[in-house]
Amino acid sequence: MISLNLSASLNPGLLHKTRTRLSALLVTGDKPFNRRYPLGLPNLQIRDTAAKKPFLSLTNPESPSGLPSRRPRSIAAAGPSDPNPDGDLEKSSPDEAAEKKEKKAKTLQLGIVFGLWYFQNIVFNIFNKKALNVFPYPWLLASFQLLAGSIWMLILWSFKLYPCPKISKPFIVALLGPALFHTIGHISACVSFSKVAVSFTHVIKSAEPVFSVIFSSFLGDSYPIAVWLSILPIVMGCSLAAVTEVSFNFGGLSTAMISNVGFVLRNIYSKRSLQSFKEIDGLNLYGCISILSLVYLFPVAIFVEGSQWLQGYHKAIASVGKPSTFYFWVLLSGVFYHLYNQSSYQALDEISPLTFSVGNTMKRVVVIVSTVIVFRNPVRPLNALGSAIAIFGTFLYSQATAKKKKIVDVGADKKNI
Repeated sequence: MISLNLSASLNPGLLHKTRTRLSALLVTGDKPFNRRYPLGLPNLQIRDTAAKKPFLSLTNPESPSGLPSRRPRSIAAAGPSDPNPDGDLEKSSPDEAAEKKEKKAKTLQLGIVFGLWYFQNIVFNIFNKKALNVFPYPWLLASFQLLAGSIWMLILWSFKLYPCPKISKPFIVALLGPALFHTIGHISACVSFSKVAVSFTHVIKSAEPVFSVIFSSFLGDSYPIAVWLSILPIVMGCSLAAVTEVSFNFGGLSTAMISNVGFVLRNIYSKRSLQSFKEIDGLNLYGCISILSLVYLFPVAIFVEGSQWLQGYHKAIASVGKPSTFYFWVLLSGVFYHLYNQSSYQALDEISPLTFSVGNTMKRVVVIVSTVIVFRNPVRPLNALGSAIAIFGTFLYSQATAKKKKIVDVGADKKNI
């Protein structure tokens, strides 16, 4: 043992300062001590030779000053801000490892869902446009896409691959409105796809938040100034993209706008009429909407263009060359229309609405770029600039509405306290 003996004849003030300094170093783990003894302090004692006993021992469990001593390893490692000053890091490491592993697994799963969502949406838009190019009858194709989704859900329910929802008369009545507006939004988008480039339709559909804010305001909802400001770049960007679009067609523009109105009213009406049926999850809700939308759409499709289907079919086969190719395009458009909607509902179940809105915005970017590459649509610089401004506006809108929701939730919590 290395000892340092201090004579009782030393200056009492100097002796007090020495004790105070050593006590501070003991508690705080001061850097000079850490640098000098990186592996821990030596077994050091300071003795009062007159009293023949140690008045401060760095190896004693308790010091006369009332401050508990620390193990040498802890003095070097722990500081005043250390959340675990006793050095018991081994206890939390298994929990931290399990938490990190679970977080990585969840991130991977979410990445797969997002990847499927984007991929399925791209496939739908490409093969839907291919089919419409040779068979320009969107009412029949839109009906087939709803039929494919309905058959898919019936298979899942029949073979118990997914729990079947409990259908009641009040639920069907509450679903009639949302299904009608969904039908309007879907058929309008398909008509727009048949008249203009897919990229242009998606740019116009990025203006959906504008209609959402306007209609919700009419129904009594209030929005902060940040939300209203966020829709300005959306309007400006869509306007610039429209006037510079090579494939501009007023019918394609107007039907894309009608599609926005339909989907916004579907969301608003669903929120108001389906509040009593929260036990039905998103996927089952969408399956029921698809079945009702098919009932709405197909009779009208027969009335609008049914007399032209046979002649258009023969022209499509002659244009493609092989009937199997045309069937393949139509089949993929129907299957992937339902699959990408299914993936979007699964993503919404796993993430916050803000993250979903940002993901939906980025999805439009990916779809626009993909369809421009596949169909080689000419894009003017001003058209690209307008598209970018509109999409950036939707991103700002998602940020602003998320802050609004957070403020509303905080206000509700304060009322409940």
